[in-house]
Amino acid sequence: MKEQVLTRFKELFGDEGDIRVYFAPGRVNLIGEHTDYNGGHVFPCALTIGTYGVARKRADKKLRFYSMNFEQLGVLESSIEGLKPEKEADWTNYPKGVIWAFGEKGMQVDTGLDLLLFGNIPNGSGLSSSASVEVLTGYILKDLFGFGVTNQDLALIGQFSENKFNGVNCGIMDQFAIAMGKAEHAIFLDTATLKYEYAPVRLKDAKIVISCSNKKRGLGDSKYNERRAECEEALAELQKVVDIKSLGELSEEQFEEYKGAIGSEVRMRRAKHAVYENQRTLKAVEALKENDVETFGKLMNASHVSLRDDYEVTGIELDTLVEEAWKVDGVIGSRMTGAGFGGCTVSIVKDEAVEHFIEAVGSAYEKKIGYSADFYVVEIGDGPSRLA
Repeated sequence: MKEQVLTRFKELFGDEGDIRVYFAPGRVNLIGEHTDYNGGHVFPCALTIGTYGVARKRADKKLRFYSMNFEQLGVLESSIEGLKPEKEADWTNYPKGVIWAFGEKGMQVDTGLDLLLFGNIPNGSGLSSSASVEVLTGYILKDLFGFGVTNQDLALIGQFSENKFNGVNCGIMDQFAIAMGKAEHAIFLDTATLKYEYAPVRLKDAKIVISCSNKKRGLGDSKYNERRAECEEALAELQKVVDIKSLGELSEEQFEEYKGAIGSEVRMRRAKHAVYENQRTLKAVEALKENDVETFGKLMNASHVSLRDDYEVTGIELDTLVEEAWKVDGVIGSRMTGAGFGGCTVSIVKDEAVEHFIEAVGSAYEKKIGYSADFYVVEIGDGPSRLA
């Protein structure tokens, strides 16, 4: 892949100067969904699929962007001066947002860039193609301009740019999982404190299979911000009766004791998901530490039910993928992953069942939904890097 992106860059932008090639992964969250902005725990891992970038500094202030995933858009140009989000800027609002965010944090990008990207993450799938682009851009700026930032800083800058430049009120999980990825490990992250530990993912004779619904979704125009607001309102109501800073601080028992303070049944279900999902994540990590993959799988299944019934972010596509997965012998656990409203599911499937899983779930999905799903057998990879 490295040679292909480099060749395309040279065809478009010429081969003079210091041209560098980079990679940042996508991510999948194994469990702990919609907990990250509720002060809870998440358990994501970086993948070996992601976004490749080729970059070179310019002598002027011009920014030239090209994506091999959106070739029909051609080269999109702007300037490092007066950066602001623009509808016609399309996907380039993500790298532009990161350049802007570096400036806001006192690290001025003083010359332009030529930047070519290619992602082998399905776009709009919920595997964090946008966060992958943000972390990749941050890593490129750090390397080309010599900024003294850590990978954890890159995660926070990526989140800041998505919140403040692109107007999506996302939590920290996606950028953190991508920036801090470690092969064969998932990241057990407390989103309230950013304390984290790496937990080895030993699936013995099983694989992680991602099923992409091919129903596109955009976080900004989904009900994501609405769910977040509902949780904030529920938290404010609970704070009148219990001293907490986030929903993630409550145990299941405490939630049951105080939930009467929440003034609407809908908000109560939203808050219940945030509390119970956080507890499921704690239990899931313990199970994995004890090599109890079966319990981990049951907790994944329970997570999906909660996301479907209490948080209402699944939809017919994701529910079909998960319900068909549950019917297949050899499936240890399956759930939607990501923000929902389309995107992907993640399943743990025994090696000998993977082929049958793809065939059975794929065929049932197409019959019911009317178009096909895509399947990816994935491995857990490292964070961003410059490719030698």
